[in-house]
Amino acid sequence: MINNPSAPIGIFDSGIGGLTVAHAITQLLPNERIIYFGDTAHLPYGDKSEAAIQAYSIKIADVLLKRGCKVIVIACNSASSAAYELLKEYVNKQAHVVNVIDPMVEFVSSHFQDKNIGLIGTKRTVQSGIYSKKIQEYQKGILLKPLATPLLAPMIEEGYFNNKISHDLIEEYLSNDSLKEINALILACTHYPLIKTEIKDFYNGSVEILDSSEVVALALKKLLKKNQLLANNVLPTHSFLVSDFTESFEVSTQIFFGSMVRLQMHTLWS
Repeated sequence: MINNPSAPIGIFDSGIGGLTVAHAITQLLPNERIIYFGDTAHLPYGDKSEAAIQAYSIKIADVLLKRGCKVIVIACNSASSAAYELLKEYVNKQAHVVNVIDPMVEFVSSHFQDKNIGLIGTKRTVQSGIYSKKIQEYQKGILLKPLATPLLAPMIEEGYFNNKISHDLIEEYLSNDSLKEINALILACTHYPLIKTEIKDFYNGSVEILDSSEVVALALKKLLKKNQLLANNVLPTHSFLVSDFTESFEVSTQIFFGSMVRLQMHTLWS
């Protein structure tokens, strides 16, 4: 296991969604250096098979391990449900592995006993049933009401958010009977914080919106502190890798990190 606090944190997702997690991590842990991998050649992961997602995840882990990452954060719900256990076994003692599901499950179980909780995510995440299974293990009387919203992630990747198209699609999904009478809504896709304001506007304060990016950042800080891996780098330099160049990814990195980011191309298969 890497025991160098100055080593970087690796973060990956199929595209721009994981940038919400990366941004939350850099805000909470400003001394940490991150290496972000956006697998834009294979997005979205939500409609891919489990085997395909596992293959992509292993390839990306190899890239991040070669760059000396002390932690690998799976900043994608689809990959967290399909590949977390395999990746943890594959990485073994070379680095810690963090997913985006367990921290949210723990948070919900601690704060919403006997409540109705809605969940929106990709087909892969919803069909896996992983949130329901893990929440039931806490036995807190929580009723989870999931809904697959497969068009949201591609819409966001194409840069359609905070406009009429996104507003209409969000309203169409959130009006579904599956989400009636909920107390809170889990955004079970790391793309969705980019439309969090629109979702909040739809509910007009009647439903609490649960964004995993901040919850995951807190869980990561706890892990680093426990293992004495908190960095004290001065003005760390971040790296952003993509498996295929997309204009929306470049624009989104500027939105989150406030300046032009130089993207490095890194194909997973030669």
